[in-house]
Amino acid sequence: MTRLLGISGSLRAGSFNTALLRAAGATIADGVSLEIATLHGIPLYDADAEQRDGLPAAVTELKERVVASDGVVLCTPEYNNGIPGVFKNAIDWLSRPASDIARVFGDRPFAVIGASPGGFGTLLAQAAWLPVLRTLRVRYWSGGRMQVSRAGSLVNAEGELVDEATRKALQDFLQGFARFARPS
Repeated sequence: MTRLLGISGSLRAGSFNTALLRAAGATIADGVSLEIATLHGIPLYDADAEQRDGLPAAVTELKERVVASDGVVLCTPEYNNGIPGVFKNAIDWLSRPASDIARVFGDRPFAVIGASPGGFGTLLAQAAWLPVLRTLRVRYWSGGRMQVSRAGSLVNAEGELVDEATRKALQDFLQGFARFARPS
């Protein structure tokens, strides 16, 4: 069984990115599981608070979910042509202490997907993740692209992905990433 963790980079209740991950979980292939995580409960990074109190429980929980996975899918919104601050903040927390980076990120398969109401999907946010992931020394999967544009017309009021072409592209993307992340 290949265990994937999908992290939604949006806190919004009606998040297109969380909806994309839910759709991914519904279309995942046999022999692959997808667990979904959000960033709720993760505070703004503060080195003084870290030194005084240690890692917050929400950070420790997400960190251990990453470590338990065979691969991680970052499902990123795009805000002002870049990475959402709340998502970057969570990854910054996960990299603490620095001595833990290799255990959490080092050579772990990562992929980036995203959904946006705009016409360019999350092209710029996905590109902005590359130097961050390179710095953390993940094994980045570049075997496919999944950028959902005009997501408002593809997700219904119940938060379900209703566009079949997008569902198929998502399924194909995840199958490719699961092969890449499959433990040896």
